[in-house]
Amino acid sequence: MKRLHVHLAVEDLAASVRFYSALFASEPTVRKPDYAKWMLDDPRVNFAISQRGAVPGLDHLGIQVESEAELSEMHSRLEGAAMPVDAQPGTACCYARSDKYWTVDPQGIAWESYHTLSDIPTFGEPQRTSAPEAASDVAACCGSPRAEEGVRPVKSSSSCC
Repeated sequence: MKRLHVHLAVEDLAASVRFYSALFASEPTVRKPDYAKWMLDDPRVNFAISQRGAVPGLDHLGIQVESEAELSEMHSRLEGAAMPVDAQPGTACCYARSDKYWTVDPQGIAWESYHTLSDIPTFGEPQRTSAPEAASDVAACCGSPRAEEGVRPVKSSSSCC
């Protein structure tokens, strides 16, 4: 089953954790000095916030899947949307290792489809990709691509999912 993913950049992580914990009537599932995530079942959403120097507000949206088969289905859907798609297999980001596909919608909002493979102890690591135009530092591990960045969405934000 798929889960909607919403990631916001925030200025004050502690205040935001207090607010969203009250709103969701639940403490974060993951809590780090620069990041918090709620894995909610009602509504079924992976809601994440981070404080990593990005402009506060919506960072990106996504669909989290539970299997490689669902990720393959999402990849096909993204390809069918006729927008650029950037593959990131085995990327380390947001305290997790995941296989991902990134795109942007016609308004330039970044969308991520991903399957989480495992938890990791760090926010991220240098991205492993063969695409020469892709970013290669931790700050770009899963930042929001923007439509104006060209044919292929390239990660440029300092925040991660």
